[in-house]
Amino acid sequence: MNNDHDIEQRFRRITDFIEARLTPLFDPANGSDHGFGMDDTSRALRAARYTVQAASAVSGLVEKRATAPELRQVVDQALEHNWDVLRSVARMWEDHPDFLKEFKAHSWDVVGAV
Repeated sequence: MNNDHDIEQRFRRITDFIEARLTPLFDPANGSDHGFGMDDTSRALRAARYTVQAASAVSGLVEKRATAPELRQVVDQALEHNWDVLRSVARMWEDHPDFLKEFKAHSWDVVGAV
């Protein structure tokens, strides 16, 4: 079973990978106004970033696993869902050289919930 620190680290690695792919798309220094307009592409980029940010905000959830055992099942379900969201987004770059095999892991392998 994974410990809570390992869970947070795995979430951090996948989030960092995704953010490294998304951030250049928002950078006006690259001549891009994507992400800042009201066009469909900008809206889609913002939606992707907001989804990743929401799914990666797990530190409070991970803490609850130890401090509120009565909530463990609910917390694990939330963590599993968040991992699955991040995994789905990261797999868009599965052919990228920085893509780690662990990004394909199923949520129950990451969270260690049974």
